[in-house]
Amino acid sequence: MNLLTIGINHQIAPLEIREKVALTPEVISDAMKDLRSYLNQDEENNPSEVAILSTCNRTEIYCAANDHHIHDQQIQEKTIDWLSAQRRMNKSELTPYIQTEISSAAVRHVFRVGCGLDSMVLGETQILGQMKQAVAQAQQAGSIGTYLNQLFNKTFAVAKEVRGTTEISTHAISMASAAVRLSHRVLGAIDQQRILFIGAGEMINLCAAHFSGKSPKQITIANRTFERGEELARMIRDQGHPCESIALSEVPQRLAQFDIVVSCTASSLPIIGLGMVNTALKNRRHQPMVMIDLAVPRDIEPEISKLRDVYLYTVDDLGKVVKEGMEFRTNAVKSAEEIINLQVKNFMHWLAQRSSVPFITSLKQRSEELQRVEIEKAKKRLNRGEDPADVMTELARGLANKFMHGSLHSLHHVDDDSVDDYQKVLTKIFMTESKRGGSC
Repeated sequence: MNLLTIGINHQIAPLEIREKVALTPEVISDAMKDLRSYLNQDEENNPSEVAILSTCNRTEIYCAANDHHIHDQQIQEKTIDWLSAQRRMNKSELTPYIQTEISSAAVRHVFRVGCGLDSMVLGETQILGQMKQAVAQAQQAGSIGTYLNQLFNKTFAVAKEVRGTTEISTHAISMASAAVRLSHRVLGAIDQQRILFIGAGEMINLCAAHFSGKSPKQITIANRTFERGEELARMIRDQGHPCESIALSEVPQRLAQFDIVVSCTASSLPIIGLGMVNTALKNRRHQPMVMIDLAVPRDIEPEISKLRDVYLYTVDDLGKVVKEGMEFRTNAVKSAEEIINLQVKNFMHWLAQRSSVPFITSLKQRSEELQRVEIEKAKKRLNRGEDPADVMTELARGLANKFMHGSLHSLHHVDDDSVDDYQKVLTKIFMTESKRGGSC
């Protein structure tokens, strides 16, 4: 069996190509069945295994194929033909963006994808969940077996090891994740906090997604246009989180209720002033507040940072956290790659052992045939009344001669340049076994 990955990703293909080849969850199961059937048209025994991963950044096809019956190049060509036909594209339009990896390079690629090293956002964890979903769909479709199951199980184990022993996923590398990290650093668990978002634009949407993932006590959206704020609030409620929308004019009266305030509007003047925050702190009995100002020009008056119980962070502050996070993650890549390289070797060793199974089986069958012949001879001699000790001696001698006959015959006929190497192999086989036998 050989392993291949054939696909298109964000590093080599533009969005207009990726969106053409993307497969929706509704069709991917039938697609895997269809591709497997197409690859196995001429091979009923040891059929190829297939799994497909399709996300916004990549569409990849994973194959385990019996390379005695179908060559890597054939699999690649047939897969590209199939994908072109599936997505109604010209093959010439697709081919320049195809990335193919074979054998150990394919294993390394799958491990790197699962660990987030091949992602647009270094170390992100979402891809691992998407890969697990792809495996579940392939299992349900019956398109994968021993080899791909083992490959993906190993991938999940490697990803767990990389995340547990390196800092590849532990530092914030976006403004939104940095906002969550700073808030947690000051106030502790986010699920104990009440959050106010001021604005309803793209940045607030991203921050709301990150904070809501931590299940805060309450989320409130304040926006100049109430309808747009309510639209965001409804999306958050649909995800199972408590959320309300209020008018921007209500913020001064309600500010004291919130532990975290995140603001990002297009206002040319500050929305939150020093007097407003002073009043809120008195009503909160000076419980600390985190205020995050993502707007340029600023939404929160900078003088507020001087208040004892307020932790005010600006875009520049979050930028420093993001930069530090990127440095930590980049430094962790070397350690992650070392883990991956070791596990690729281990997996290829397992694959080699699996490929030896038919050979080992045939050796055992031949051994059993030789045993039967010699045992039948021994039985006949015993029935004739011969000395059991002599019969056992001849049985052992006969088995030894038959086991060694093929090897000695080959040694006599091997070319001169290979004699030394062949003798070393035979020594390792027979002399090692005799030593083991003597010590038991």
